[in-house]
Parts: sequence; C-alpha cells; structure tokens
Amino acid sequence: MYHTEDKRSDKQATLRSASVPGKNSVEEVPLKPESPELLAKIYRHFREYFDKAERKRRWHIETDIPWDKCNPSLSPAIADIVETFCNVELFLPDYLSKLIPQVRANRGRAWMLANWGYEECKHSMVMSDWLLKSRHRSEEQMADMEHEVFSHEWELPYDNARAMVCYTTFQELATWLHYHNMRKIIGNEDPALNKLLALVAIDERAHYDFFRKLVGIYLEDDRAGTLEQLRRVINTFKMPAIHMFADTAKRVNEVKNMRIFDEDIYIYEVVDPIIQALGVTRKELRRRNSPREIVAMGGAG
Repeated sequence: MYHTEDKRSDKQATLRSASVPGKNSVEEVPLKPESPELLAKIYRHFREYFDKAERKRRWHIETDIPWDKCNPSLSPAIADIVETFCNVELFLPDYLSKLIPQVRANRGRAWMLANWGYEECKHSMVMSDWLLKSRHRSEEQMADMEHEVFSHEWELPYDNARAMVCYTTFQELATWLHYHNMRKIIGNEDPALNKLLALVAIDERAHYDFFRKLVGIYLEDDRAGTLEQLRRVINTFKMPAIHMFADTAKRVNEVKNMRIFDEDIYIYEVVDPIIQALGVTRKELRRRNSPREIVAMGGAG
C-alpha cells in the first residue's frame, strides 16, 4: 500500500500487533525450522510452477507487442504511472541480492527467485521500451530516471524469510491489481500498452498464485509461526520502493486519483481474498492476550 499518512477508518484498519517490520524486530512466536521433507515439497511446488510457465506463459518483447500502435497522445498522467511501475522494477538487483541470501539453502525458493528475477527483468524492459517508442520519454530522460533509482538502495522490509514470503504474496496480488486496473482505464487508446500490461499482469497473477500456495505450505507445517508473520505483514504492508523517489507524494496521488490502488482496494481486494484463500480466519489473526487494541478487518470473521 502507499503510505504518506494513515487515513484508514477503524473498519478499514488491519489487525494491530506488537510486531513491526525491521531487522531488529522481535518475533513473539518462534518459527519452526524447515525439515528436509518441507524443502522437498517446496521444490516440487516450484517445478510445477516452472514447467507450466515454460509450456504456457513465455512471451517475447519484440514480437508479442504491437509496437506500431503506441499512442504518443495518451495522457501524460498515464505515462507518469508507467514510469513509476518501471522505476519500481529497476530495483530488481536489490530485491534479488537481499532475498536470495535468506533462502540460499532452500532450493525451491532460491530457484523461484532466480526465475522471478528473469520475469521481472522483462517487465522492466518492456515498460521502458513503451516509454521510448511512444515518445513519452526520451533516451536522456530514461538515463536520468535510472541514475536517480540507482542512487538509492532498497532494504528488506522484514527480518526473516517467512515474513518475506507473506509480504511477497500481498505485493504480487497488489501489483496485479495495479496493471489490471490500469488496463481498464486505457482501454483501446493504446493497443501496445494494453497488450504489454495484459502480458505482465498474467505473469504477476502467476507469481501471486505461487507465493500464496507457498504460504499455504508453511501454514500446514507451522501454522502458529506463519500466522505471526501474516499479522506483521497485513498490519504494516507497503508497496516496495515507492517511498524512495523524490516525488513520492505526486506518484502516490496519481495512482490513488485514478483508483488504480488505494487503502480500500488493499483491504477488500488484497487482504480479504488472500486470507480467505489461505483458509485463515480473522479470529486466528487476533493475537491472544495482546496488550494492544485489536481491530478486525472489514466484516465479521
């Protein structure tokens, strides 16, 4: 989610917990070590994902986008948002260099991150290509954008790999919604952008499906420990890297004003569907004997 300030109502508020993100945060529920059986199950899950992607989901930047149908007259606000998407993807070296060491001994998760990095690399390149081919950005502007991004370094928002897989699940569904909602706004005004967002959105939905099922595997193996990390993420979620830009407030407002993503969408189209798909109840997400007030998300549970 985008946070410049918290304006959520009590009904919108997520569960409040004593845990906060950060490398020095203290976990109230210890995580169960990963057994050889669990590692083998995770690797099988990755192979199923990878094999299906190889059969059905690979696409090509040069040949699968109708580049001759880019629209230079498309609203500059749309181009600004595509640039924001592109900027977030440019932090890929940080994402991979920080995430892979957490799971180096977990082949399924480490290999998935390598594959995920390849797909996110394509997303970055295809959006950069659109900005240039549509003439909404010049080569010089793109170089300045990259210089600005690479002058900052993204850090892990959570201190352990279990929390990060929970976070990635929410982030992938939220990212899919960004592209899905953007396509609805664009319609047929720019067939090239519409097509590339469709392809990228399919990838993001597949990523979400993989990570959600992975969280489900962890819930089966260590429900208490995984629920603790879900609490932390639900309560403190933010979209990656957006806060690192010089014009963060402007970019956030553009996304919210077009109803591409906001607090309501986060609660009702990200949090609620994920906890339902995981078979987790709101009652489970309320920590017992917490000294802090607990507020349930949206409806009864």
